[in-house]
Amino acid sequence: MGIDFNSIGLVCNRLKKDWYNRVSMWTRKVEDGSERLSRRDEQRMITRALRGDQDAARGLIDAHKERLLAFIWRIIRDHHDAEEICQEAFLRAFSSLDTFSPEYRFSTWLFTIGYRLCLNWIRRKHPMTTDLDLGDIRSEEEGPLNELAVSEDARRLKNEIWDAVDQLSVPQRATILLYYREEQSCQEIAETMQIPVATVKSHLHRARARLRQLLSGVAEDWSQVTVLREQAS
Repeated sequence: MGIDFNSIGLVCNRLKKDWYNRVSMWTRKVEDGSERLSRRDEQRMITRALRGDQDAARGLIDAHKERLLAFIWRIIRDHHDAEEICQEAFLRAFSSLDTFSPEYRFSTWLFTIGYRLCLNWIRRKHPMTTDLDLGDIRSEEEGPLNELAVSEDARRLKNEIWDAVDQLSVPQRATILLYYREEQSCQEIAETMQIPVATVKSHLHRARARLRQLLSGVAEDWSQVTVLREQAS
């Protein structure tokens, strides 16, 4: 028995029905590691899905759909097309699930597909633009930033930081999002974006430098601002 793609399509379509209700929730929801599948659980569910277990396939979708859809939306900033790209990413992932290599995380592989689809969308929608102001990784659940949010001034600082991130190029923006929101290592980001690790570190370094420039005079203690720490693993 193979994977029922009609069933997968129905699960993906459910994302559309309550999209607008959940978009604001994503910016408030606390995402912690407990909500993410372990590598072992991922492998078990993939094995079961390959055997035709529809519950396992739906479980993989449920475990990743909100993070993937939020990531895509923050890159392209178009609600309707983000839904379509998310659904296409899942369909492509499951259609080639038998080629998935267990040495990678399923989430890394899935985000790679989603990111490439985003780039295709950008090239199609903005063929003459190479440095677009796309995406929104404004977050209210980052650990260190959340600790800062004890006053109106702290919340204002946090918003100014993420507004500045909006001004980064698409590759720099995606790198920052994957590094700090998805907690991917530089190696994992390189796999997701299909670029060398050195390029990932360059994007992080340039992004931080640009943010420091944009936020000059805004933040005094940069050690409290995780996004701007000069560390790349």
